[in-house]
Amino acid sequence: MLDPSSSEEESDELLEEERRDVLVAAGGGSPRSLPPPPRDPRGREAGAARAASPSPSPSVLSEGREEQERLQREEREKRLRLQLYVFIARCIAHPFNAKQPTDMARRQQKLNKQQLQILKERFQAFLNGETQIMADEAFCNAVRSYYEVFLKSDRVARMVHSGGCSANDFREVFKKNIEKRVRSLPEIDGLSKETVLSSWLAKYDAIYRGEEDFCKQPNRMALSAVSELILSKEQLYEMFQQILGIKKLEHQLIYNACQLDNGDEQAAQIRRELDGRLQLAEQMARERKFPKFVTREMENMYIEELRSSVNLLMANLESLPVSKGGPEFKLQKLKRSQNSAFLDIGDENEVQLSKSDVVLSFTLEIVIMEVQGLKSVAPNRIVYCTMEVEGGEKLQTDQAEASRPQWGTQGDFTTTHPRPVVKVKLFTESTGVLALEDKELGRVVLYPTSNSPKSPDLHKMIVPKNSQDSDLKIKLAVRMDKPPHMKHCGYLYALGQKVWKRWKKRYFVLVQVSQYTFAMCSYREKKSEPQELMQLEGYTVDYTAPHTGLQGGRMFFNAVKEGDTVIFASDDEQDRILWVQAMYRATGQSYKPVPASQAQKMNPKGGNVDTDTFPLYTDRGQKHGMDEFISANPCKFDHASLFRLLQRQTLDHRLNDSYSCLGWFSPGQVFVLDEYCARYGVRGCHRHLCYLNELIEHSENGSVIDPTLLHYSFAFCASHVHGNRPDGIGTVSVDEKERFEEIKDRLSSLLENQISHFRYCFPFGRPEGALKATLSLLERVLMKDIATPIPAEEVKKVVRICLEKAALINYTRLTEYAKIEATAEKDSETMNQATPARKLEEVLHLAELCIEVLQQNEEHHSEAFAWWPELLAEHAEKFLSLYSVDMDSALEAQPQDSWDSFPLFQLLNNALRNDTFLCNGKFHKHLQEIFVPMVIRYIDLMESSIAQSIHRGLEQESWQPVKSITNSLPNVALPKVPSLPLNLPQVPSFTTPTWMTSLYDSTNGSATSEDLFWKLDALQMFVFDLHWPEPEFAHHLEQRLKLMATDMIEACVKRTRIAFELKLQKTNKSTDLRIPSSLCTMFNVLVDAKKQTAKLCILDGGQEFASQWQQYHSKIDDLIEETVKEIISLLVSKVVSVLEGVLSKLSRYDEGTFFSSLVSFTVKAAAKYVDVPKPGMDLADTYIMFVRQNQDILREKVNEEMYIEKLFDQWYSSSMKVICMWLADRLDLQLHIYQLKTLIKIVKKTYRDFRLQGVLEGTLNSKTYDTVHSRLTVEEATVSVTDAGGLQGITMKDSDEEEG
Repeated sequence: MLDPSSSEEESDELLEEERRDVLVAAGGGSPRSLPPPPRDPRGREAGAARAASPSPSPSVLSEGREEQERLQREEREKRLRLQLYVFIARCIAHPFNAKQPTDMARRQQKLNKQQLQILKERFQAFLNGETQIMADEAFCNAVRSYYEVFLKSDRVARMVHSGGCSANDFREVFKKNIEKRVRSLPEIDGLSKETVLSSWLAKYDAIYRGEEDFCKQPNRMALSAVSELILSKEQLYEMFQQILGIKKLEHQLIYNACQLDNGDEQAAQIRRELDGRLQLAEQMARERKFPKFVTREMENMYIEELRSSVNLLMANLESLPVSKGGPEFKLQKLKRSQNSAFLDIGDENEVQLSKSDVVLSFTLEIVIMEVQGLKSVAPNRIVYCTMEVEGGEKLQTDQAEASRPQWGTQGDFTTTHPRPVVKVKLFTESTGVLALEDKELGRVVLYPTSNSPKSPDLHKMIVPKNSQDSDLKIKLAVRMDKPPHMKHCGYLYALGQKVWKRWKKRYFVLVQVSQYTFAMCSYREKKSEPQELMQLEGYTVDYTAPHTGLQGGRMFFNAVKEGDTVIFASDDEQDRILWVQAMYRATGQSYKPVPASQAQKMNPKGGNVDTDTFPLYTDRGQKHGMDEFISANPCKFDHASLFRLLQRQTLDHRLNDSYSCLGWFSPGQVFVLDEYCARYGVRGCHRHLCYLNELIEHSENGSVIDPTLLHYSFAFCASHVHGNRPDGIGTVSVDEKERFEEIKDRLSSLLENQISHFRYCFPFGRPEGALKATLSLLERVLMKDIATPIPAEEVKKVVRICLEKAALINYTRLTEYAKIEATAEKDSETMNQATPARKLEEVLHLAELCIEVLQQNEEHHSEAFAWWPELLAEHAEKFLSLYSVDMDSALEAQPQDSWDSFPLFQLLNNALRNDTFLCNGKFHKHLQEIFVPMVIRYIDLMESSIAQSIHRGLEQESWQPVKSITNSLPNVALPKVPSLPLNLPQVPSFTTPTWMTSLYDSTNGSATSEDLFWKLDALQMFVFDLHWPEPEFAHHLEQRLKLMATDMIEACVKRTRIAFELKLQKTNKSTDLRIPSSLCTMFNVLVDAKKQTAKLCILDGGQEFASQWQQYHSKIDDLIEETVKEIISLLVSKVVSVLEGVLSKLSRYDEGTFFSSLVSFTVKAAAKYVDVPKPGMDLADTYIMFVRQNQDILREKVNEEMYIEKLFDQWYSSSMKVICMWLADRLDLQLHIYQLKTLIKIVKKTYRDFRLQGVLEGTLNSKTYDTVHSRLTVEEATVSVTDAGGLQGITMKDSDEEEG
């Protein structure tokens, strides 16, 4: 046979499992949250007893005791939670102090570890090109930086694990990251940077969302965002069921037994609670049992505060509508004097209610259905009904035939009579001509009340005399609605001392005038004002035994007040129970009346359905053990400890939900906590001290808590403890002060620890503004009292100490990340045996990490330290000083004259020189001190090396032209100088790397010169790229390198001049001479030297060196110019000597010489017999070919046009001068025909060739040329007279057409 409670136990189990599922879905509970109560403790105990052995050992007994203690502890916690939930449910059911705030910041959905991993995968997929999102290179670089620096950061992973990171935080970090990048991009016409920013953010959102269903996402957000909105009562009930671990069945039992849906019952409960609190205050004042306060004067003040708080609650309750949600009736305001009277409980001179204060308004609905038994009227006659409420208007139904008198007509009336008189009459139309009125067939008079049945009923009508309708009945319904402020009504017998002095049956109405004012009124028929009334304030209602001396009424109860007693009696028990319950709610008494017998059957007559069923729910509550929680007196509980439990459980639940709340409660939770504190008298300081304690504990355990929230609660407590009355409470208990001091110490330690770990507590500046708020809160915590501000230097001192610790923490974690110190600890021998190159590589990597840390501090945390920017600079110096230890160790391990450490200087110097505070700071100067000797040593060695390369290179120089790269020199690596002994070895000659092939532009100088210029330029670029921060030393380096370049170039020019002259002397003087390429190369070396001087030897320094340096620089320019002039002169002399040789050959044909006579005789003698060929133009052609080919050589291989033009000018002028002098020597002689032909051809071709080479007309047509031209023209004319065919068409005329 089934146990009668088995079905209920099964339902309990189902509800328990359902509750667990809900808790799991909500994220589980905190480790500190109370465990759920066991479903069957007895079963567990029985199981434990069965499992025990017959002769248990001591260990088994101790385990049994521990199990029993655990079960008892769980049972106590369960009972405490149930009791607490009863109080919370009443706060939710009938709030009268607090509202759900609508101005709270909306919290964002938090990210969890799984979502972070998915996010990383999505961004990695984008970087791998696996998405369809189009993006340019700049955006890809920004995303890559965001992925590497932010998403993969262990600090972000810790923040996500702590629940303090939202999607908005991730987006804001990306936005801040790209803003700098976009601002640095060049301007593009038609495309604003704001457009680029919005486009990049849209692409970021697309990457973030991935391929999620965009239709489902809003639905999920809407369902999960409910807790951030204004919640209904049902949602609040469900939330706190989860928070306290209450089963749904337990909630339903509590809901029904407490009548949470009955506003009157809840208002009465509040009145009873407030009355109990007042009595408790009076008892405390009488017995002088106070909490321990800071001063004794606060004891009396404490009582006044209790009374004042209760009076405030009474006023709040009084300000509510009498019946929440009532259609029309709102609170009937009493006069100010009355309000002040009934709020002051001890006032005996309270103003009584007048009869006009309790005027009621009723709505009546009269529905006439049909008439039965109508026989006196012909079937075809017209009949109708009229209805009226006496004293009001009259209404009429439609007309109907007597054979079918049916209507269904409703009439609506309004009256102020609690006992109205309703008259309904039946008429038929008169047929007589002279009849003025219709004939009345019958009437019925009704006396309805609010308790009357609402269903239609037959009523016997009163008919006129001699009427045939003796059984005339009418079917109708009268519905009289109950006004919201009429709490109960009905007939009672009453007898009092001041009112109702005769024992008789009267019609009573219990009227609620306001939340604290009720009146018992008796009414007569057709009267709107009560005949007599009694204000129920101060009365106590209870069941009584029957009074034998009173006739009438069977069930008695009374209302007793000091000096007055009123006896009431009803006709049945159920009516008495309903009256007592209604008056019990109205009086606000703490004593709850209990009838003599609860077993009596209830009378199922009309009444309040909710109140009717109350005993049933009470019985069920008793059955399930809920009665003790429901009937418990709230005034007897320590609500301070209960609220501590409630707030802790609520905060645990809040931190484990799906929102990044940072410790802020949701609007619904704030509402319930506010209402609980106000209703049950939880002191504000206690509330915030508990809140601070919980927040600090969570923060110490790694949760992210908003410092603004801590600041708010701490400021409240500080104001209270220091007597500033933030909530009007002036008393300060010793416990509050001691707890505040303890909290202050803990909070100070927490804040200092957070500032010391600011990179890890507030990674990348998130939560936004949290670090700045933490510093502000620290300043507030350091204040000794609320009025005296702390000196700025004291705050600065504390922050400085924190940042010094932060430097050590940051560097320690950084080295752990870089695995330098970790490696040293694990295997010191291996670390000691590490190569210098490996050590340098590690310290270089560590430098990159240090710079990244400093940049992140500047980007994300500098705004928070804007009050003390020098402290952040000191923190950076301390941080770098720790790094300098590792740096110095690694640099000391480097071999002498090793230059691999220069990139370390460049990396650190480039980061420090642009920082206002760190530039030339302590670490920066230390860095310079280390590298100054290295730079000087390096330049010394390079100077020696370059000098030797000039000396030895030019000695072995082949003067073959090489390709030039100096005009387009990239940022190539500096030539490495090996570890040089005292005897510096020869540096290998310059050979161009293969990757420079594309940079070749022309053939320039020799290998030695190009090597020289490249080394000088690379050395200067290297020193320039160092960006030496100290101006004086930087200028010294620049000046030294410029002087070095000047000296080196001067030496190179001089050696080239000597080599040119030696090389030129070795060439022959015949027309076979072709200018060697080596001479052109030497010429180009000088040309290059001229160009490189402008770049390598000009000092961009201050004006103090300008004049001196200009003089020094002009010397090298003059030297190069003089050298160029000399080699041009040497070269011209050489080529002119060839012309002189040609002219010397022509001299053999001079008139009067032996050779000339011999030639003439031989030719004439031979001509008699054969045709003797005349001397040809081979000599002229050979010379002309010599000129042309050398012109082409110079034009092709010498790169400076200006110098070529000078050379050609001098060559032409010198050639004409030599010819002119040769002709002048033969002024008295006639030229031989052969001489004339050769000279004419040489002169004409020379003129034309040099004109083609760009020699100016002024030079070409010089006086020398004119002299030569005139002489040759005269000679040509002479020959044409004596021997017309001798010239063979060769002439000085420009119109001559000649070959070649």
